[in-house]
Amino acid sequence: MPLVELRSLAKSFQRDSESIVIFDGLDLEFAEGSFTALMGPSGSGKSTLLNLVAGLDRPTSGTVTVAGAEVSAMNPTELAGWRARHVGFVFQSYNLLPVLTAYQNIELPLLLTRLSKAERHEHVLTALGVVALTDRAEHFPRQLSGGQEQRVAIARALVSDPTIILLDEPTGQLDAKSAAEILALLQRLNKEFHKTILMVTHDPHAAQAASAVLHLDKGVLTP
Repeated sequence: MPLVELRSLAKSFQRDSESIVIFDGLDLEFAEGSFTALMGPSGSGKSTLLNLVAGLDRPTSGTVTVAGAEVSAMNPTELAGWRARHVGFVFQSYNLLPVLTAYQNIELPLLLTRLSKAERHEHVLTALGVVALTDRAEHFPRQLSGGQEQRVAIARALVSDPTIILLDEPTGQLDAKSAAEILALLQRLNKEFHKTILMVTHDPHAAQAASAVLHLDKGVLTP
């Protein structure tokens, strides 16, 4: 059984009187423990695909199934609970709250769970250790480099031990050294912790860190 299954996936948007078709009958699957890079020109549907897998967007038709759960059939309340347990999402712009420390930013997803304060503390320290930022726990985002901010964002995605990690251009705003460190971290998460990773990227060097590379063009998989 693949971990992620997209079947007969269609997605379109309405712009004024025009219907913009992103996907029209896409079939795709990702195995558990895989690390896949998704490449393609702007507007090819890469970020939309991530949002559909995460349940942040709904298909026009077809199904999205993750770990046996049909995400596309859930109501908003079910989706919120499912995402909190199963999805770690990392954005290009980090999306850290500037008024919170690294520790507090990482803890945020756990506030939606029933974990005790002591259990949350243990989870956050574990995530900080994985991304090698234990000594930056009390720093605010403005006190961190871009690479460190992205590692905090990855720790936040990891802290609830999600089923899948989704990343949208995770190295897009980083210098070459910081980007290489982030990619090495992702490879470690995949190989040592057996995390399933789906990463959208424009960067061929970033894509080389993945075990498989898929190309999307106008919503269609190309060789």
